[in-house]
Amino acid sequence: MSDHDVRMVVLSTDDIEESVRFYTETLGMPLRFRDGTHFAAIDGGSVTIALATKIDHPVPGQVVVGIKTADVDAAAAAIEASGGAVVRGPYNDAHERRVVAFDNTGNGLVFYSPLPR
Repeated sequence: MSDHDVRMVVLSTDDIEESVRFYTETLGMPLRFRDGTHFAAIDGGSVTIALATKIDHPVPGQVVVGIKTADVDAAAAAIEASGGAVVRGPYNDAHERRVVAFDNTGNGLVFYSPLPR
């Protein structure tokens, strides 16, 4: 069994207001949280739909899959060893350890693991 868990899909937007309105009002999906005018998380059930402007998007303009994992560094090493590319990281931000990468065909991925509290 894999220690990876797909938890998020990150979509690009130039207008958080309009995007939040579309997902919450048009589609009736609940807003989980919002971070100013740059990022919002929509409750998609088992997967969060993250809406991000270029300020907070890991690969602006591209759909990115967010994958929770037990070992970000091992995921980064495996990606590089198998023909993918690490774009940024591994690194720690305020809440998690993460790596931004491309798979072997150029699809955007973010592997993350919460930091111990």
